[in-house]
Amino acid sequence: MTESQTARRTVLAAGAAALAGGTLAACGGGEEKKPATEPAGPSAPSAEAPAASSPPAPPVASAPPQNAKPLVDSSKVPVGGGTVLKEAKLVVTQPTAGSFRCFSAVCPHQGCLVNKVADGTIDCPCHGSKFQVADGAVAHGPATRPLEEKQIKVAPNGEISLA
Repeated sequence: MTESQTARRTVLAAGAAALAGGTLAACGGGEEKKPATEPAGPSAPSAEAPAASSPPAPPVASAPPQNAKPLVDSSKVPVGGGTVLKEAKLVVTQPTAGSFRCFSAVCPHQGCLVNKVADGTIDCPCHGSKFQVADGAVAHGPATRPLEEKQIKVAPNGEISLA
């Protein structure tokens, strides 16, 4: 009876360790789908398999080809101002001639989309927050955080795309 209790505890401890490993893999940035494939494996090596296969960052890495699609032509972005790209939820600005910046168009205050660039600021219509075209910093609240900056590249032909 004592041997069977010991064996049962060993099996339970191994199962708990496998579940803890899956939880850690889920917290480590792996996709939620990976723990779902974990139970498919019948033994402890399956708990290690998601850790080895959890870096499916290739789907994320496949995003740059989509991002390489031009957002806007530089000629459409006024100097000292910018252009709101509603579909892409981005704002491209040109603080000084030939210098372009890109920010998320989602206001960090409550998630509204900014709707215009005027008088050196990117403006949110929901609560009146304004952000500097040069760096996305808060020019006027209630927002307390700047707009999230995005990396862009300007092609020799003037097309601006995400980097």
